[in-house]
Amino acid sequence: MGSTLTNLIPLILMFAIFYFLLIRPQQKRQKKTREMQASLEKGQKVITIGGMHGIIDAMDEGTITVRTTDGTKMVFDRAAVREAITE
Repeated sequence: MGSTLTNLIPLILMFAIFYFLLIRPQQKRQKKTREMQASLEKGQKVITIGGMHGIIDAMDEGTITVRTTDGTKMVFDRAAVREAITE
């Protein structure tokens, strides 16, 4: 019984370290990104995953319309927004 427990302790310890160093921080980043995408507003400056900068011109439940500096309007999924710029 004692040797089985002794053999499991390093495995449990490795899993705990893996969880706190890799899994938990990734979950926090995903939650923060989902909250940011849910709180987008019309007129807000954004950067898409592809690196395009623009201003939100219109919004729908799952999509946003982004206006670029030359006036071009493009439609993106909300999930395509990487960052909302606050000034």
